[in-house]
Amino acid sequence: MSKEKILVFGASGHAQYTIDIIEQEGIYDIIGIIDSNIEKGTIYESYKILGSVEDLLEIMAFHKVNKGIIGIGDNYTRYLKATAIHKVAPEFSFVSAVHPTAIVSKNVTIGDGSLIMAGVIITNDTTIGKHCFIATKASLAHHSLLNNFSSLGPGVTTGGNVTIGYCTAIGLGVNILHGKTIGIHSVVGAGALVFKDIEDYVVAYGTPAITVRQREKGEKYM
Repeated sequence: MSKEKILVFGASGHAQYTIDIIEQEGIYDIIGIIDSNIEKGTIYESYKILGSVEDLLEIMAFHKVNKGIIGIGDNYTRYLKATAIHKVAPEFSFVSAVHPTAIVSKNVTIGDGSLIMAGVIITNDTTIGKHCFIATKASLAHHSLLNNFSSLGPGVTTGGNVTIGYCTAIGLGVNILHGKTIGIHSVVGAGALVFKDIEDYVVAYGTPAITVRQREKGEKYM
């Protein structure tokens, strides 16, 4: 039985993670990469660069493909790419990819376009939004919510009933206590301990985590 064909958007270190997980999962057949910064026809990770987002309709028609995943690590850049794709091709849809070693409990919802890396644990009744990224060995506990375009860095651990806002990034090794809420477009720095709620549009870090400054939407953090 033939696999469904998909495209990968982006040619970076994050795209390498994405490609590896798709290959190991074995559900989809990657037919090429879409990236505007690498010359068309170049081979990247054994796949051909087919063109840029501006070429998407032509690529979709030629290869008979209408699905894919965005391999970009920065949350806001991933949002911008998804927006650009849907502007060019409104009918294009996204797939999620889950590493075979991830543990996903019952009643977990994983949104389209999300990427779950090796060793991740997602426990029951948790919701992962669209275009999210959960890095190696992160753990998201029961009844939690990871909103669209947000991310958990490697080794993050949360208690249950945690809410993480839209387009927010949780850094490497952060611990978030049960029932806490972190706002939209915020960043929690590596190694922090979150014991109280974090506001929207801020950078917070430390043990315990405190807000250190305000943050603009789309401001780089990687």
